[in-house]
Amino acid sequence: MGTAKRQPWVVGVSGASGTPYAASVIRGLLAAGEAVDLVVSRAARLTILDETGISFRDAHWRTDLAAWLAVDESGLEDVRYWPAGDFAAGPSSGSYPAKGMLVVPATTGAVAGIALGLSKDLLQRVASVTLKERRPLVVCVRETPLNGVTLKHLVELDAQGAVVLPASPGFYAGGSTVRELVDFVAGRVLDAVGVPHSLYLRWEGELGAAARRSDAGGAGSAEGE
Repeated sequence: MGTAKRQPWVVGVSGASGTPYAASVIRGLLAAGEAVDLVVSRAARLTILDETGISFRDAHWRTDLAAWLAVDESGLEDVRYWPAGDFAAGPSSGSYPAKGMLVVPATTGAVAGIALGLSKDLLQRVASVTLKERRPLVVCVRETPLNGVTLKHLVELDAQGAVVLPASPGFYAGGSTVRELVDFVAGRVLDAVGVPHSLYLRWEGELGAAARRSDAGGAGSAEGE
């Protein structure tokens, strides 16, 4: 028999502010030995450029991704990239052996498109496929405040089986830097699909324990550092 089939997590990056969350999730997946299929929306390219100064280009995606994640290209061997306009991409079909999908960050537009099954681009199409195949879907919405229409769409996503995970960092883990707060949200995304990581210090029932460990130099290490 042949080797086992590759089963990636699809990471969809939409145009919401918060591309560091996506970078941390991808680093965490790779550190856990998971394969990654990446879909970056057209709007997300502008956000990546605005927030990092990096141009994400189809023809040079591996080089650009390495720069965005601050890793060596050799560490991206198990990453595949699919352009947002490629409706013939592997993950657009339910027969493609994906484990599930993480939309990080998710715009309210992406939330609406996924909830309504619009499939206006590959990101939304893959999310729709993920739902119909009953695979894990995490939608990390990054917007505030939320209006009633978006709240209804989020409730609909929950009803369809998705995990709605707002990009809301917790402070009980002792995070004191932007990177630590970003990693907390990324860690919660990975928790939602059972991927192991050490992106943040977990609550153990002792008040102030995380802060004391952080002061003592025992804070959880972030993958990719």
